[in-house]
Amino acid sequence: MNPILKYLKNVFAAKRVLGDDTDLSGLVKADFLLQQLIKEEKAPGISITVLKEGKTIFQKGYGYADLEHKQFVNPIKSIFRIASVSKPIAATALAHMVQKGIIDLDESFYTYLPDYPRKKWDFTIRQLASHTAGIRVYKGKEYGLNEPLSIIEGLGIFKDDPLVYEPGTEYLYNSFDWVMISAAMQEASGIPFEEYVQNHVLSPLKMEDTYIPKSHPKDKRELCNSEVKAITSSKEFDKITSFYSKNLVGFRKAMPVDNFYKLAGGGYLSTSADIAKLGQAYIDNKIGVKDEILSQFLTSQQVQGTSSYYGLGWQVSEDAKGSKFYGHVGNGVGGYSNFFVYPKEQLVFSILINCTDPKIQTDLDAIVDCFFKVGNA
Repeated sequence: MNPILKYLKNVFAAKRVLGDDTDLSGLVKADFLLQQLIKEEKAPGISITVLKEGKTIFQKGYGYADLEHKQFVNPIKSIFRIASVSKPIAATALAHMVQKGIIDLDESFYTYLPDYPRKKWDFTIRQLASHTAGIRVYKGKEYGLNEPLSIIEGLGIFKDDPLVYEPGTEYLYNSFDWVMISAAMQEASGIPFEEYVQNHVLSPLKMEDTYIPKSHPKDKRELCNSEVKAITSSKEFDKITSFYSKNLVGFRKAMPVDNFYKLAGGGYLSTSADIAKLGQAYIDNKIGVKDEILSQFLTSQQVQGTSSYYGLGWQVSEDAKGSKFYGHVGNGVGGYSNFFVYPKEQLVFSILINCTDPKIQTDLDAIVDCFFKVGNA
């Protein structure tokens, strides 16, 4: 099986496995498990923020933001690549556009980008957002592309390829769907995607430590006269973590990549504290979008009568113990992330790691489980 598809199959499994060890409990167990991940060199650095009923009940950094300089992780200040946790951010901006009538989820993608190469079948914005449009996954080195592409230029990577199935008949998770959506969003609104997100999501929610990658010279025209926060100053560079990959002998610096073109699908950088703010805003109904619109994003889509466990830009599922959640798991070059919102329990989890898939999702699930016991203490 293609390693990327194998990864996605594991990450988006219907049931996440949670630990049942009772020797330790609550915060003590969570702290112990996190320390073990660093001690056993399963991750270089971890930042975690957990909210319960709107209050921070656990926030801590483990290991190193930079191994060479022995710089510790700070859960409030350390900036990580959040990979596909970018999708809920983009989805929130898309929900605002839907409410304003700028974009119609059930309108053809070609309505917004009429020059995009025609395929055998038409497909909608909703199908792109739910990964049912038939767009292909990464090929070869595309996963780690290091080219200074704009969002529109990024479409050139895959736009001439055929759909891999008839839209609506299958589910295939990929980030190219959200490159297309972000292109449609900026064409429909006349506003650069990153600027719209900044003005309608990040700034209103006070996500002051969420950034786009360092902008390229060609992008400065788009970024002028806006408040988009790019990693450009020495002060911000001091807070950004080093990015690693893991092999048999340990951690090494991850290969350089340029994620600007796929900002919506996996390009943002942030702190665990900032990402938790997004989850809490959903629990508190402070997104600024009507419930009937948000519910479409947070409802698992059906594909030929079977749940995909995915809404529109959000993973929507339940854990092995039956607790319902929405959120996202992210894996990118030099970054791995977990973002889960449990509305009934009013729990928000934000966990960021500065390493390409460290193969510790089962451990992270066990850590998440610890906090359900805390809530009743």
